[in-house]
Amino acid sequence: MSTSKPEITDLLKDRILVLDGAMGTMIQRYKLEEADFRNEQLKSHTHSLKGNNDLLSITRPDIIKAIHRQYLEAGADIIETNTFSGTSIAQADYQLEFIVDQINYQSAKIAREVADEFTAKEPQKPRYVAGAMGPTNRTASISPDVNDPGYRAISFDELVVAYKQQVKMLVEGGVDLLIVETIFDTLNAKAALFAIDEYMEEIGRKLPIMVSGTITDQSGRTLTGQTTEAFLISMSHMPLLSVGLNCALGASALRPYLQVLADKSDFFVSAYPNAGLPNEFGQYDETPAQMAAQVEEYLKQGLTNIIGGCCGTTPAHIQALAEIAKKYKPRKVEVPYAATTR
Repeated sequence: MSTSKPEITDLLKDRILVLDGAMGTMIQRYKLEEADFRNEQLKSHTHSLKGNNDLLSITRPDIIKAIHRQYLEAGADIIETNTFSGTSIAQADYQLEFIVDQINYQSAKIAREVADEFTAKEPQKPRYVAGAMGPTNRTASISPDVNDPGYRAISFDELVVAYKQQVKMLVEGGVDLLIVETIFDTLNAKAALFAIDEYMEEIGRKLPIMVSGTITDQSGRTLTGQTTEAFLISMSHMPLLSVGLNCALGASALRPYLQVLADKSDFFVSAYPNAGLPNEFGQYDETPAQMAAQVEEYLKQGLTNIIGGCCGTTPAHIQALAEIAKKYKPRKVEVPYAATTR
């Protein structure tokens, strides 16, 4: 059961909150092998499982707990569950649809335990758990077949079913809020929001919802062609806690698109960029100090309420961001989000 703490909306009015960094980047440091992704239940599973990081919440919970702990020690106020690919759609690649409930429930439970441990130690700095909902590996808006532009690999209804299963287990596992993130196709995100809304209505609760899109290149558009403002408008039918951007670009390249959200949005604004752009080996070279200096420009201009890190970021990056966040006031929101978790 989660430790009693203030509503996250109350904190957001007073200060900039810090989200954690990249789970995948930290997992890579462990140099895990196939055996790490298996337990007794999966020992004879015929499909290779190496690289299915969400599974580690079941097979190596010690690693996931250690990563959460490092981010909280670095100063994160919010940690995300290890469930970026925690849908039956994404897990179908590994023929693991049957274990999706377990992945989401255990991931939420692990994060909850560590967050509560830190809240109990530092009640003046409560910690929150965000249930991470990734975009899946299918797009409802674009055909994967150039010869058949009308074809879709997934339907809206199929996405809703998969997301609703994920939401149910994240909530049962004890998350404080939900984050629909790395959105490259707004239709996928709308399915996730529909699933959340439907499930919340069924259980008679409301959890705060963060939404975070990804601008795929310097054109300033999502993969499906929406501008930042169009993306915001597409999401604004829901009473969101925050809208923001993450992934794809480094902090400096993300700034102009963040400015659009800050100017146009009635919600709190989040930003968790990559540690620069990947080098030729796919590694991220930007140091914590370099990234923090770029993010500080957001804070000087009052663009954000929540900051964190995506690909390539580590606890050292989050610690640097947490230090600069203390120096600035959050972006002012005229009509703050009013839903409560009660």
